Amino acid sequence: MKRDGSNLSYWQDTSQLNDHKDTSAQNDYDVVIIGAGITGITTGLMLQNAGKNCLILEAKTIGFGTTSGTSAHLNTVLDTPYYDLISNFGKENATLAASAAKEALTIISNHVQQFNISCDLEHCSGYMYATNEDEEKELKKIYDAILEVGLKATYVSDIPGPMDMTKAIKFEEQGRFHPLEYLKVLLSQYENAGGVIQEGAAVNEVKEENNRQKITVGDNHHYYADAVVYATHTPPGIHLLTFKLAPYRSYVMGFLLEDEHQYPDDLIYDMQEPFHYFRKATYQDQTILLAGGQDHKTGQHPNPEYNFVELEAFVKKHYAARKVLYKWSSQYYESTDGLPYIGYFPGKKSKRQFVATGYSGNGMIFGTLSGKIIADLIINGTSEYEPLFSPGRVKPIAGFSNFISENFDVAKHLIIDRLAIDKIDGLADLAKGEGKIIDYDKHTLGVYKDDEGTLFALDPVCKHAGCIVQWNNTEKSWDCPCHGARYAPNGDLLTGPATAGLSVYDLKKDA
Repeated sequence: MKRDGSNLSYWQDTSQLNDHKDTSAQNDYDVVIIGAGITGITTGLMLQNAGKNCLILEAKTIGFGTTSGTSAHLNTVLDTPYYDLISNFGKENATLAASAAKEALTIISNHVQQFNISCDLEHCSGYMYATNEDEEKELKKIYDAILEVGLKATYVSDIPGPMDMTKAIKFEEQGRFHPLEYLKVLLSQYENAGGVIQEGAAVNEVKEENNRQKITVGDNHHYYADAVVYATHTPPGIHLLTFKLAPYRSYVMGFLLEDEHQYPDDLIYDMQEPFHYFRKATYQDQTILLAGGQDHKTGQHPNPEYNFVELEAFVKKHYAARKVLYKWSSQYYESTDGLPYIGYFPGKKSKRQFVATGYSGNGMIFGTLSGKIIADLIINGTSEYEPLFSPGRVKPIAGFSNFISENFDVAKHLIIDRLAIDKIDGLADLAKGEGKIIDYDKHTLGVYKDDEGTLFALDPVCKHAGCIVQWNNTEKSWDCPCHGARYAPNGDLLTGPATAGLSVYDLKKDA
């Protein structure tokens, strides 16, 4: 099945999650959770088991977004190097972040054991390798910081892969699993505990009224709750967090190898720019190599499909790859200071709205941790991790340069993308399957021609903050380069932070 684009991952068939009670006869709950990925369902399960009455609202289908696009590495060695976290937050807080990642992995392991989940969970080690002197210096900084925050790491002379290397480190207590098989059982447990979930329920508005939350779905269907959790990958609308998040896309391919012995039991990472990562996976009794990388800012690559070409070439340089079975890309958000934002939604009148976002490349870990933190805040009013991950944290130094550069980047695209328009007198030279921003009959349009030759013309101004969307020829989508909103070829909204689709332009009307 196709998800939000033209490429299919080996575990993105989310139909396996749709066998549930899709009903919400009542309209009053203790907690309404917006989003049914790993964050929303983990949060719902923890709250429901603590005696709260919960409703999960999902705009698309369960597991639709990044949860079904992840490479599903379970890391305690995070994407943000610990030396950066020590610099930004201090050694004590960086150590706390490492402990939080370990706890999230323990929560996943406990769920697998408690609910007897068959999701290919494997505890393994991670390897990071250098190929030149500059990378060796960086590797030394990473190694020292891993030890400083209390995690285990050693230098090794070999790695479980055929890459050429000069130095490498091994870090223990990592993991990998099948995210949708895991999520399927968590969802079942949530519903068995009395939780309710509704798909196809796009939330249009959340308002605080009389110290309660009024949630509007569609035009006029309302739910009421004591608390609301935004488990939406990035929160909708424009607010403080809009300017503290940067959207990125990462690419993953699944390979069938000639040599069975080349599939690594552990996780492997290089130190190139952009970097690459590897793991093995099993699907339908078939072992495959998952290779990922080629990360870039969303909507800011001239030819996203080229990243698959580069990734395939890199893999085939090292592995005897027989066949490409799967390929897909997925989106994640970087925070300005290296840690996600989990907790009270900043700028709200009361402390009854919660948010979890900015996971970087560690979505399975931080999505699970978010469930723990937000459930603790709602049930107990406190969490040991709340100050560290607080979305409202103000750190005048940490992340300030990233904050400036990312928001300069947004301003640049607000202006430059309006100038970089292909001027086309007619539409005949637009190829099938191609999308472009064009100047047509005194109108700036986003135009897509499908495989049958049908044209779709749209107003390319993003409904979030007014940036011009760009065509993604890999996922067949319109992507916003400023804050990461994504739209289908016909303009339908795929992912926020926008809350509405692109406006459709009728070519026949002006023909």
